[in-house]
Formats: sequence, C-alpha cells, structure tokens
Amino acid sequence: MRANLVSPSSAHLSYAIRDIVKFGELVRQHGVEITWENIGDPIAKGEAVAPWIREIVHDVIDADSSWGYCPTEGFMEVREALAAHVNEREGARVSPADIIFFNGVADAVAKVYGFLSAHARVIGPSPAYSTHSSAESAHCALPHLTYDLDPANGWMPDLVDLRHKVQANPSIAGILLINPNNPTGAVYPVKVLEEIVALAREFDLFLVADEIYVHMVFPDTETVHLSEVAIDVPAIVMRGVSKEVPWPGSRCGWIEVLNRSLDQNFSAYVDSLVAAKRLEVCSTSGPQLAIPRLFGDARYPGHLAQRARMFAARAEEAYEALRVVPGIKVNPAQGAFYMTALFEPGVLNGDNRLPIADQRLRETVERQAKGAALDARFVYHLLASTGICVVPLSGFYSPHPGFRFTLLETDDAKRAWIFRTLAEALATYLESDVSAA
Repeated sequence: MRANLVSPSSAHLSYAIRDIVKFGELVRQHGVEITWENIGDPIAKGEAVAPWIREIVHDVIDADSSWGYCPTEGFMEVREALAAHVNEREGARVSPADIIFFNGVADAVAKVYGFLSAHARVIGPSPAYSTHSSAESAHCALPHLTYDLDPANGWMPDLVDLRHKVQANPSIAGILLINPNNPTGAVYPVKVLEEIVALAREFDLFLVADEIYVHMVFPDTETVHLSEVAIDVPAIVMRGVSKEVPWPGSRCGWIEVLNRSLDQNFSAYVDSLVAAKRLEVCSTSGPQLAIPRLFGDARYPGHLAQRARMFAARAEEAYEALRVVPGIKVNPAQGAFYMTALFEPGVLNGDNRLPIADQRLRETVERQAKGAALDARFVYHLLASTGICVVPLSGFYSPHPGFRFTLLETDDAKRAWIFRTLAEALATYLESDVSAA
C-alpha cells in the first residue's frame, strides 16, 4: 500500500478469552467434543431466563418506542430511574446527566480509554481483564500498566505495590478496579475500597470501577458500590445487565459519573465521551427501556439472591475438587462466576504432558505449545486430552501461571465431571515428564 495501514496500537489488541477459541475449533476438527469453559455466557451454558423477566422484555418490545432511536446518552426516564437507584445509597450523588448508555460495557471501555490523552495512563489490576488491558494498551501503544493482586491474600490488591507504581509513574491519571473481580472471583471489602479512594485523592487521580458483577456477591461476603465510598474523588462506574439478568446479547451497559463537578479537566473528558457516542447516534433502545421495570420489580432482589446462592454453591464445589491436587493453589470465589487455579512455583517445567491418543492432534498441540507460556501449554494439552477449554492466566497479564474457568454449567452431572476431570488432568500433568509423553 502507498501508506502503512496498520496502527501501532493493533499489536496491543488481544482477548485471551476468545483467542483460545481458534485453537479449540482446530481440536474439534480432530473429533474432540469441546466443553467451553472460557467465556462468561450464562445463556450458552443453559441458564434459563425467568418467565417474569421474559414477560417484561416482551412487553417492552411491543412498545413502538423500543424500535427507534433514543437520545445519545439514553432515554431520560431510564437515566432518572438509575440515578434514583444510586441515590438510594449513602455516598456520592448523581443526576440523570451523570448516566450515559453504551452498547455494553465493552463499548464503554473502548470509549473511556480511547478518548484519554495518549499521555494519560490508567493502571489496572493483574491478573487483568483483557478488555480493559487491551484497550488501555492500545490507546497509547504501550504495554498495560498493572498493580498486583496477591493470591496469598485472597487476590486482594497489593496496595503497597499500587502506591509505589503511582508514585513512580507521573503519567498515571487513573486507577482501575474490578469488583467483584474477573478473572479471580475476589470481592473487595470496604476497607480496601476506601484505601484505593484515599490513594486517588492523595495523588489527584480519577477512578474507573467495573461493577458489572456488583449484584453477584456471594452470601456472607460484604462489599459496597464505589459510589458509597468515593464521595470526593472523580470516578466512572461501569454497569450493565448482561450478567445479572442475564442478558449478554442485549449489549446494554452504562457509566455512572461520580463527582464530575470537582474537576474541570475530568468534566471535559466526560464531555468527549458523550461527543464520541453522539457519532454513533445512540445505544440500543429496547434493553434500556426494560431496565426500570426489571430493577423496580419486587421479584428482582430475590432473583439476584437466588443466583448468588447458586454460584456460591458451585464455587464451593469447584474448590473442594481442586484444592486437594498437589502443586495447585485455589482461592474460592466470593462473587461473579469465575475461579482461578494457580500452579505452585516450580511444578511446570515445559516437559509436562497429558495423554493425547491421536498422533496428528498430539503433533498439532506440540506445535501450538512451542514457545508458549507454561500455563498456556497446559491449556492446549487439556483441550486436546479432555476437550475442556479454559483460559491461561498469562493471557490476563498475570505473572502467576494458572488458568481461569467458569461456574456456569447448569447440568449438575456435567459440572461435576468438569471439576473432577480438571482435578485428574492437573494431577496427571504435574506428575508427568518428557519420558512419559
């Protein structure tokens, strides 16, 4: 071409959760049935949407207004309802003008990072959720900046590490927190949130909080919305309906802008997000109109509580299956519907194997695994040997080798098989050596 068409930012675009699908499809061509444990889609895993929720959505679709455009920021009546929900809590106050709709949280992520100054960085947790880390990297064409989550402390943020990195890097303008956390399933207590807010206040930073799972906190686990503790720090909170309704196909998310009036530069930045959204005209109409009816229905709190109990029981089931495997460390999830398993230091040596009967498939795995991260090698062998598709933690900007899997399988027998097979495969893999291949 006359000019180079490829942006330097493209080298920073990766999404490990779906990147593994390409190899999974290749494995399937060899006759292996794949169990997809890589992506958080409750519907694909068989979760049935409650009839009363379906009725509300059907009624909304029958309304003519759901078929047309809406205002760029979203329907005013929906934004009023969401602002009222925020203001029911103690903490930062918001108005409908502080609620802005996007086509899913992923769209909000793209805009929030994409319209930052190229010199302004947002430091995020490691392990990192790929949508955030890739978008932040791509906006400045540099590796993502991360602070550590400590697996020895229930995957809590290492606040000493975070402070050190903020002090050492003046380009950091914001801090990302994901609560409940994806991929770890950790939930941050109030004290941790307050300390992150205090750090942002001290260094004149803004906060980004991904709270897509905030209504999926397990029983006996306590946390709060960021708005309840960030009363004097500018922040953007990301919310949506994809996980809690669940309705991932709705592509309906929004941001709640907190304390915009405290900083003129932050306010101008939020204006740029709205201007960017205006170029797209608006976000999807129908799902927006369902939100006030869903959130305002007397059955909704019970719906959320029932799902939290269900995923808590599955997390315990997974923990009991994996915690006994020598060389593996696993923290039980406290929220969302993911868990991670870690390999203890030194147990992976590049020679570990799982039995793969098909010679051609075995050769394919060896080619794919050549030069790959050690946890990715396990993921490739697991796929070919058992058909179970998980995501390596190295794909989440993590220095800790391990993998993430979901708690979404609705078939009790199959879910038990998944956890049992994972445990057996891990034990076999860690006991193996190159001579056993």
